[in-house]
Amino acid sequence: MPNQPLSGMRLVLVTLALSLATFMQVLDSTIANVALPTIAGNLGVAYSQGTWVVTSFGVANAISIPLTGWLAKRFGEVRLFLLATLLFVVTSWLCGFATSLNMLIFFRVLQGAVAGPVIPLSQSLLLSCYPNEKKGMALALWSMTVIIAPIFGPILGGVISDNWHWGWIFFINIPVGLTAAAITWKQMKGRETAIEHKPIDRMGLCLLALGIGSLQVMLDQGKDLDWFNSPEIIALTVVAIVALTFLVIWELSDEHPVIDLSIFRSRNFTVGVVCTSIGYLIYFGSIVLLPTVLQTQLGYTATIAGLAAAPIGFFPVLLSPVIGRFAHRIDMRWLVTVSFTVFAICFFWRGTFSPDMDFRYVVWPQVIQGIGVACFFMPLTTITLSGLRPTQIASASSLANFLRVLGGSIGTSISTTMWDRREALHHVLLTEHVTPLDTPAVHWFQQLQAFGLSTMQQYALTAQEITRQGYILGSNEVFWISGWMFVCLILLVWFARPPFRPGSGDAGGAH
Repeated sequence: MPNQPLSGMRLVLVTLALSLATFMQVLDSTIANVALPTIAGNLGVAYSQGTWVVTSFGVANAISIPLTGWLAKRFGEVRLFLLATLLFVVTSWLCGFATSLNMLIFFRVLQGAVAGPVIPLSQSLLLSCYPNEKKGMALALWSMTVIIAPIFGPILGGVISDNWHWGWIFFINIPVGLTAAAITWKQMKGRETAIEHKPIDRMGLCLLALGIGSLQVMLDQGKDLDWFNSPEIIALTVVAIVALTFLVIWELSDEHPVIDLSIFRSRNFTVGVVCTSIGYLIYFGSIVLLPTVLQTQLGYTATIAGLAAAPIGFFPVLLSPVIGRFAHRIDMRWLVTVSFTVFAICFFWRGTFSPDMDFRYVVWPQVIQGIGVACFFMPLTTITLSGLRPTQIASASSLANFLRVLGGSIGTSISTTMWDRREALHHVLLTEHVTPLDTPAVHWFQQLQAFGLSTMQQYALTAQEITRQGYILGSNEVFWISGWMFVCLILLVWFARPPFRPGSGDAGGAH
């Protein structure tokens, strides 16, 4: 028999605990990025080597997330969630005390591996605690943590690395994780899910680790190694394609697959996952690109750049509970349409950025985009999980979250690579105008001369300004393309079919 929904203070405490665990894990995936220069300097290594602190976590996490469904059936969802949360606390403590890069990378691999089940199971367990008519509220509250954590990550990372030892970016996980685990154990120890002792799909597990590991390293290191001009990137790509192709073939024919690909037979799951993955690909690419533009080309500090991005969380905090409360009366496709439309408008807005824009011009698109974010995670998650049986939620959630995280990695690689390459093109085009026959160029040099700059100083400052404008133009083009991609996604979401009730049907109900 399935567990009965919770109510009252017990439901509030469970929601808080599961949301805290999600917040902790999402925060940790972004907080280290800003602190990398500090970590690399403290450990006496080059910044390029320090990037493995992020890559190692991402690779291990990407491999472990799809395993959540199988592990949950083998050990029980509550037990696995508690174990993953506590191990995340332990590995966070070990990361904070690392004294060398190799030691930190090793502990980050462990941390990424144990973190995999936390987000999918927090989603699955939360849905099991709410009645059908309030599952939309559950997903709305859960999605707020996924929205807010990436915003606070860079800010906290910058503040901690500027004022304290970098280890505190990991130590802050300890009280949060222990609180989440304690509340979950006390409130949910009698709600364990059914356990199935299925054999381990060793071949599927090996293909998964090889394929996803190669793909994640390729995405993380591709830009630094000049992509397919590098033999290492070519080799990783070939290994990833071959391994993942064989993984799909094997999992579709194996009796006890480590990843349940049969869930893709649900039309709503497929539409929801594709929309979420592509949407998050674009969204997360901008989360990485915007602060980079602000810091490298407009002179913002890490903390100020984080504060400029933070207003995106204003509307989600206000709107998510309202959307969740009335979700059962609303067609989720209309909410997603609103989301994608707002995203498109804000990306087109960012496509007009200029080197002399003020702080407000950066902040306002972030504020408005918050409306789109509020209508993004909860409705798409509802569509994705609609028509599935409660026993399939853990597997579906893990697979959907894996593809979302993978989309974020792809988005980061594409946006930063495209930004660099468009800058190179604009640099050439802008340089062609720096001639004695070009009136604006003549006026520019006259102004520099009036400030008393020597000829060499004028040339150096001109080259610097050309590079800055080239990068601004490049980022504008990335934002412009992103806007049109969201316009196209509006059409895709309408292939989903109501009713949209997560975990309250059978897999065939949404074909």
